[in-house]
Amino acid sequence: MNRLMKPYRLPTCVLVLWLLAGAGLIFPENGMSQPAWVPTRPANDANTRKGYDYFYSLEYDKAIREFEAAQQAHPEDPFATNHLLSAVIFKELFRIGALDTESFAGDAFLKRQSIPLDPKVRDQVHQLTDKAFQQSHQYLAKNPDDVDAMYSRAVTRGLRATYMGIAEKAWFPALRSAVGARRDDERVLELDPHYVDAKTAIGIHLYVVGSLSLPVKVAASIVGISGSKSRGLQYLREAAAGNGESASDAKIALALFLRREQQYKEAIKVVGELSAAYLRNFLMATEYANLLNAAGQGPEAIAAFRKIIAGCHSNAYTICRLEVPAYGLGEALKGQHDYHGAVQAYELTAASAPDPELRQRATLTAGEMYDLLQKRDAALEKYKAVIAENSSSISADLARHYMKEAYKTP
Repeated sequence: MNRLMKPYRLPTCVLVLWLLAGAGLIFPENGMSQPAWVPTRPANDANTRKGYDYFYSLEYDKAIREFEAAQQAHPEDPFATNHLLSAVIFKELFRIGALDTESFAGDAFLKRQSIPLDPKVRDQVHQLTDKAFQQSHQYLAKNPDDVDAMYSRAVTRGLRATYMGIAEKAWFPALRSAVGARRDDERVLELDPHYVDAKTAIGIHLYVVGSLSLPVKVAASIVGISGSKSRGLQYLREAAAGNGESASDAKIALALFLRREQQYKEAIKVVGELSAAYLRNFLMATEYANLLNAAGQGPEAIAAFRKIIAGCHSNAYTICRLEVPAYGLGEALKGQHDYHGAVQAYELTAASAPDPELRQRATLTAGEMYDLLQKRDAALEKYKAVIAENSSSISADLARHYMKEAYKTP
């Protein structure tokens, strides 16, 4: 998933948007307040509970059916609408490859040619978003300090930011919505300090803003947006340990940031817990293998990637995209100087990937491995294939360079 053996990098705006997608968007746990209405949660609704399990196993169609049933039973509840909205969005993000964090490695994501969005899904996302806002506002009109309604509005704003930013690439409107989500969550904590799930989104935002360059950070502070990497990590640890229903989301964000900080030991522990909790989720298993490789445990990572690929073939996972662990395996093998094995892994990636950008990148790297193996003719064929795929991409520019001068280990 991630570019291995290097500190993890994401465009800052993508970090805000993508991680808000997991920041308590599913089934927030109430604190100590006693609302005038009872939000729909897994603890009090069987359909929501089943949907939750399906969602984290990447079984989005089943999750959507359960959330639709819950929404029909609770037609005025913004929580139920948000659950359905999140499943619809994440199903689309998974389809276009946006849940594979390798998709965001470096700023090339901003220029990549994405898989076209489904217009029917776009319409459904906007419809559900409008409905969730309307429902939250109805409760807030009666009580402006209704923490559940306010939290629900934060969730909707975060989901809207996620879809607009990652799927539609409407960056500035998405960022405005993300900031609105943070401010709602901050107000929730002012009203109820025990509403631990609100700390997930705030923790993410604190860390991301704290990671900005000094000039950008100063500009953000002028409009009242503060940041701190250490405080962000602490908020995420508290949310993860609070056993609220955004605990898993907090762990996902925490692990990503820990990797960015090269705190691999803690990151491996966190992702190991997630992987054990969601055994049929191949993305969790792949991220664990990626972390092993990033931590310098190459042989262990290679074994983990091979196990995932075997699991994909044996249907051990509810769904599997073979190109994701295959690319990770190629990176791990390359790190161990097994260039022949890496070629095979990259070729498997290219043969399996529906994403043209990943397919190009895997083909390019296969060519690099052939150069290192001193198989120049095979390398040139790969470089030609890269250019034929998309001659205006970054990978194509590199391929043209390597056609003139063979790739050498940096």
